[in-house]
Amino acid sequence: MIASKKGEVSFSPEALKEKYRLEREKRLRADGNAQYRDFSGVYADFDKDPYVEPGFTRPALTEKLDVLIVGGGFGGMLAAVRLRQAGVDSFRIVEKAGDFGGTWYWNRYPGAACDVESYIYLPLLEETGYIPTEKYAKAPEIFAHCQRIGRHFDLYKAALFQTQVELMEWDENTRRWNITTSRGDKLAARFVITAGGILHKAKLPGIPGIETFKGHSFHTTRWDYAYTGGGPTGGMDRLADKRVGIIGTGATSVQAIPHLGAAAKQLYVFQRTPSGVGVRDNQPTDPEWVKTLKPGWQQERILNFTALVSGKPQDVDMVRDGWTYIFQDAELRRAKTPEEAAELRQLTDFRKMEEIRARVDTIVKDPVTAEALKPYYNQMCKRPCFHDEYLDTFNRPNVQLVDTDGKGVERITPNGVVVNGKEYEVDCLIYASGFELSSEYTRRMGFDIRGRGGKSLSDSWAEGAATLHGMHSRGYPNLLMFSLTQSGWAINFVSILNEQSQHAAYIIARCLKQGIETIEPTEQAQQQWWDVILGNLMKAASFGGVECTPGYFNNEGARPPPSAMRNAPFAGGTIEFIDILRDWRKADELAGLELTRGGTSSNP
Repeated sequence: MIASKKGEVSFSPEALKEKYRLEREKRLRADGNAQYRDFSGVYADFDKDPYVEPGFTRPALTEKLDVLIVGGGFGGMLAAVRLRQAGVDSFRIVEKAGDFGGTWYWNRYPGAACDVESYIYLPLLEETGYIPTEKYAKAPEIFAHCQRIGRHFDLYKAALFQTQVELMEWDENTRRWNITTSRGDKLAARFVITAGGILHKAKLPGIPGIETFKGHSFHTTRWDYAYTGGGPTGGMDRLADKRVGIIGTGATSVQAIPHLGAAAKQLYVFQRTPSGVGVRDNQPTDPEWVKTLKPGWQQERILNFTALVSGKPQDVDMVRDGWTYIFQDAELRRAKTPEEAAELRQLTDFRKMEEIRARVDTIVKDPVTAEALKPYYNQMCKRPCFHDEYLDTFNRPNVQLVDTDGKGVERITPNGVVVNGKEYEVDCLIYASGFELSSEYTRRMGFDIRGRGGKSLSDSWAEGAATLHGMHSRGYPNLLMFSLTQSGWAINFVSILNEQSQHAAYIIARCLKQGIETIEPTEQAQQQWWDVILGNLMKAASFGGVECTPGYFNNEGARPPPSAMRNAPFAGGTIEFIDILRDWRKADELAGLELTRGGTSSNP
């Protein structure tokens, strides 16, 4: 047995490792991500925008632009802001929703809030002169900040809302991308930035009988307040006489379930795998602290947080929350070999997850429910959650955890949900089944991209992606992609979007000023970048989370397709990725890109 330094918990590493293995094996499925389905066919209504008035029309546009930006979330907005700051004003933003915000436009479920500190998560705070009202801002405040950015940088006049790209084709003669939209627009853009986000294409569980349910149902990303009553802060009075079921216990459910438990006559929480839920300890913003802030404070705070969660010790922890605690690993400093470091890292992870499990026992009164709510896997196998009311909700007499022991829901009937042969009748069924994260890039974007010779990007990447910095791909000139594919990853992903936006704006502004008509990576540059990606993957502890419980981080535990490794993010660290981009720009050579000026190609 090993005791923690605080003496709070003790454990047997061998016993925990075996427990983790058994819990993982319970949840393995051969179908992996194929177990989910999208919002098509009989589920098309799930994808309707409940926040706009029906019947919207506008005249179709025919325009030539310097830049088309696909997506109006943080990525698309940051791209537009950085372009404008670089002197590029000829752009359009195409966005499916009725306003800016991306995931914060769609996700208005009760209790929705950021789980990364709002002072580092919300971008452009200094530029807009805004300070969030609390450490973890709630969804309405974040959405309002998105609108603030749109107004401050005059982005609304460039936006085409309630519009979707249907096809993008490269025209070699005009050296432009020809884009058609769902509104009949014909746009010809010199450059295209795709910033569709990583959490925007929602998915449904492929549970047998799901289409037979006769009650009311919806996905959390399209919350139906007309049915539940109330709003993002709760108060769902129309559920007072309703039996409600919610499928899924990830980050969304952890925030929504306390409000459902307070409102519904009966709430059934159907769980396959419990989340690890630490302390949030949200606090209002201290006005005295705000008075101490100096110019550059937000970027300094972002870099401090990024360094800490990247395992790089700092003199001070500016954020001091559950995230930075997870990555406190002082014991690693005494490791003399990589093997010893790995062992110490695992022991530290065991100890911290034991603390998470011990917290369940201190809050949840029923011992059977408490045991079912304990997560048995390493901390980063699933996105850690932080909440101060979630666990308490299971002490309510009207709330029942229906644990499926890793198997998932057996089937859905016209009247309810079946688990282990028992039917739980419900009036309303809510799907908290998350988003597609590891499916094909063009599938998540929702349209095809046809480059030189009419070849689609999905065909070019059939055996895996080929890029430079995850942003450029040969055969697709002047296309700049914001995604996780061969690109950077961060717990505070907005910081990566900001870096990608600055990178794209630098490239596009330089090309426009210097008469560079097209850019695309050389084969050699793509191979060199793949060598970097592969080298870092080989150094990573376990590519694809082989030992993790199934989830969207590891293809639901199924054997990944051969393309999965090539589609992986840069695994060398957030700071290292940012440094690569910044050093590349500092050299000011457009290294690795083939340039075309007036019909002549060259390598810088």
